[in-house]
Amino acid sequence: MAQYRIPQTVARKTLHLLFAGMAAVALTGQAAFADISRFVGNYSGTAEIETRAGDIASRDMSVVIRATSDGYIVGWSSTTEKDDGRRKTKSYEIEFQPTDRDGVFAAAMKRNVFGHTEQLDPMKGEPYVWSRITGDTLTVFSMFVAPNGDYEMQQYDRTLAEGGLQLDFNSHRNGIPTRFISTFLSRN
Repeated sequence: MAQYRIPQTVARKTLHLLFAGMAAVALTGQAAFADISRFVGNYSGTAEIETRAGDIASRDMSVVIRATSDGYIVGWSSTTEKDDGRRKTKSYEIEFQPTDRDGVFAAAMKRNVFGHTEQLDPMKGEPYVWSRITGDTLTVFSMFVAPNGDYEMQQYDRTLAEGGLQLDFNSHRNGIPTRFISTFLSRN
């Protein structure tokens, strides 16, 4: 049986490229982790929101951003006070994990039978969610598909600002803007 020997210069170049590639992958993961570290914290504030009836209502809002071993978790709540004094709070929390795209993260909202996280299915009425970090802005997108095929897109931009985050939320139904909310959330 004949043996094939790889010339030393080829072997060295191959090893060099392999280690450079491994370093690039590690740095990409570290860069994503470093990017989220700037956002980590607890934030709260109040927003003025136009109701469906055209009135202006105050809504308490909070955001919690935490790093995980391979991504991050974004949790947010909004609380409205009813005319009779009752308070209604809606809360959400989503884990995000890196993708092969730089600065783009997939939502890990459920586990499959093998225990791996995966996206929800918008064709089953579940939201399809992802996020990205671009400069000083962490954006969470969610898309919903209605039973009749209409769609709604929501976008939460959380931009680093002195003392906290600037939150800009907008939603579109079938491409038509339906709501916009902008407020400052102070770092707690």
